Amino acid sequence: MSNCQPTFQRIGMLGGTFDPVHLGHLRSAVELHEALGLKRLHMIPAPQPPLRGEPRVAPETRLALLQAGIGDTPGLVADDRELHRAGPSYSADTLAELREQYGDQARLMMVVGHDAFLKLAQWHAPRRLFELAHVVVIDRPGYNDPLPGELRELLGEREVDSVSELMRHAKGGLLRLSLPSRMAISATGIRHRLAAGQSVRYLVPEAVERLIIQKALYRNE
Repeated sequence: MSNCQPTFQRIGMLGGTFDPVHLGHLRSAVELHEALGLKRLHMIPAPQPPLRGEPRVAPETRLALLQAGIGDTPGLVADDRELHRAGPSYSADTLAELREQYGDQARLMMVVGHDAFLKLAQWHAPRRLFELAHVVVIDRPGYNDPLPGELRELLGEREVDSVSELMRHAKGGLLRLSLPSRMAISATGIRHRLAAGQSVRYLVPEAVERLIIQKALYRNE
């Protein structure tokens, strides 16, 4: 009689404005794919993020840049599902769609950066996020400040210490994950460079740079 535990699909969701996508985004995505043992990481551009300002370029253009940046990278998917939705992009709605797509037993993970994590209690239907998925935080080295009270209340006893512990359940957990490569690249800095006519070579993939130049994007930051 086998003692092997059943293996369930591991699916990740990484949302953002990707305005524009850069090598920091993409390297983090590859390292997340490896660290979490994901079958697929859905990278999902938000047309209108509720807690951020209006992105500089149209959602369809940011999707095209993301597709160019990902290219043929195994396991990474440029997912356009939020572009077909009217109004603000709510992560809970996207997770609900992914949960329906992959089934109740899939290990579904929403990945957020440290800054977004600190505002998690302010998100739309924050408790629903944990009813649908795990939350994985890309931790920042040296950031050990106390969490806001509202966030501590939301998290309760959800945090675990390892990927294997997180994978025991399909949803409801929290894992803070440190990635090997922390690239100090910002989309804001890239936009400023482009507006000033400066080079962004080696900050974005070559295919993304070509599209930006071809479409004359971010000229008037």
